[in-house]
Amino acid sequence: MTTEKGYLGVTPPISTAESTEREKEVTSTLMEELRQQNTFESVDESRLSLFSASSGEAGDAEVAFSIFRRESVLGRVAAVVKKFVYEVSLSRGLSEVAANAAGGKIFTFGSYRLGVHSPGSDIDTLCVVPKHVSREDFFETFEKMLAAVEGATEVSGVPEAYVPIVKAKISGIPLDFLMARLALSSIPDDLSLQDDNLLRNLDERCVRSLGGSRVNDEILRLVPNVEVYRDSLRCIKLWAQRRAIYSNVNGFFGGVAWAILVARICQLYPNATAGAIVSRFFIIMYQWSWPQPVLLKQIEEGPLQVRVWNPKLYPADRSHRMPIITPAYPAMCSTHNVTASTQMIVTEEFKKGADIVDKVIVGTASWSELFQKHDFFHKYRYYLQVIASTASADTQIKWAGTVESRIRQLVMKLEYVDSLILAHPFIKGFDQISHCITEEEVRQVAQGQISDTVAKRTKADIEGVDGASTVFSTTFYIGLLIEPKPLNAVGPRKLDISYPTTEFSKLVKMWEKYDEDSMGLVVRNIKSSALPDYVFDEGERHPKQVLKRPKTGKGSGKSSNTSPDMPNKKRRLVQTYSYAFTIDLAWLRAQQIGHDARWRKYYSGLVVLKCAATWRNQRRVCSYQQGRQ
Repeated sequence: MTTEKGYLGVTPPISTAESTEREKEVTSTLMEELRQQNTFESVDESRLSLFSASSGEAGDAEVAFSIFRRESVLGRVAAVVKKFVYEVSLSRGLSEVAANAAGGKIFTFGSYRLGVHSPGSDIDTLCVVPKHVSREDFFETFEKMLAAVEGATEVSGVPEAYVPIVKAKISGIPLDFLMARLALSSIPDDLSLQDDNLLRNLDERCVRSLGGSRVNDEILRLVPNVEVYRDSLRCIKLWAQRRAIYSNVNGFFGGVAWAILVARICQLYPNATAGAIVSRFFIIMYQWSWPQPVLLKQIEEGPLQVRVWNPKLYPADRSHRMPIITPAYPAMCSTHNVTASTQMIVTEEFKKGADIVDKVIVGTASWSELFQKHDFFHKYRYYLQVIASTASADTQIKWAGTVESRIRQLVMKLEYVDSLILAHPFIKGFDQISHCITEEEVRQVAQGQISDTVAKRTKADIEGVDGASTVFSTTFYIGLLIEPKPLNAVGPRKLDISYPTTEFSKLVKMWEKYDEDSMGLVVRNIKSSALPDYVFDEGERHPKQVLKRPKTGKGSGKSSNTSPDMPNKKRRLVQTYSYAFTIDLAWLRAQQIGHDARWRKYYSGLVVLKCAATWRNQRRVCSYQQGRQ
């Protein structure tokens, strides 16, 4: 697809040249590595890339008629949605004929819709219902009906989320369900979501829910080569997951944001191969002039009374640190959750990725180095544990989800603490089931102190024991980077985090379903040496006791042949390669900023990250410098 301008995007391409032979070679090795990393789902498991519930949309090859595992699950879900609408319609007084005609339809979005799903990935599913079906019906009636489906487990609704969601597993396949209620009396089977008029008279939550499917369709229409885009996106998604920066709820980038970033690079290099797109992705993103927004097309105002992202009009939009704007109307910021800390972390990962890919291009590194596991649990000396616990498996899913959705608020409060440079949230919680026989064991488990005896105990061990109980707990972690102790400072340093942790506890306990007697919440700090074994993979070395910073002086240490001052031909090749793209990026900035003068005044005050040398104990000393673009 090309526009009247002859190109896709808000600026002309940086280069329309074909990829070099070397870039084609690294693309071939990249695809081989992605296969070895098991990022492609086998045909035997599912023909997912051929299926879309919104049949006929762009990017679909054909409808897969054979019954495969995922398609079968989606077919059952579609039937449940129709049954749900039918029953609610009858309860509203509609006749049986009208209730049958009320319809109900599912649309897929996310990695499933984009065709970049991997084995074990979830299916993002939108349930579209008529106007007489309420959101309360969705979280009360539909959630119960879903739990009754054969093979359904871990069904849990989070109605308070920014985009209200129901999570479930059916036949082992995870699904995330959103709901959108249209201002229609019935939902026809051939409904398409492309019509902007469908957004009339909808509340903001329904508009956000519809956005997922509409945005995915628009992205596929705005990239010059869908296959190159998909291969590139697979690589970036895997990298982001391995580096633990793939989580919208925790303040990093979610799937939509990563998809838009890769699409933008594809627009700038329309004839490049996947390997070339990935290399340019890291260099451009590392040097991007945030908070300049990433756009795939000009923002459309539209005739409807719905909010469109506009930092000139809305102060909240002006506060977004790394705005990545969705291309479908109404334009929204997909990265509104990013905090000062997560911006620093993502920027650092972009820089590391750029360094590795530069080496891949010149042949001094392999793609496998890009996908190395994160070092979160080796990186900091101090961590915060946030422990959510209950006595019920079903309640725990809801309670843990509620706590996780508020972790970002805790991070933002911690950023105001003196002497704390950075608060780094981990992207997932760790679930534990502990079988206790005394009240003291229950208390210790709720505090995050699970003894070896309790950890080894099974459910059979407590059967028939008076006073025995099972505790379900989920623990979240936040790494704390503390300022170095000033020279000549006397006495121990104090880090007071009582206010942010207390405020966080109050915020979480405001949940309308919170029960003080059955739900526990503990926030405590621990040293890296006290991290439990379950946060490490099998065989992964437990972090050693962090040593004090070694004294340095004249003549200390041995000389190294890897000094940056030593001549190195391959290093110069890497520097030359990076320099070429720095020039390209300067051109891009001039084009991007000049394309719409309305945004110029908001691009000043750019936060520039400086990272000092890393200590041997893996603490980093970072500082901010306020500069002007």
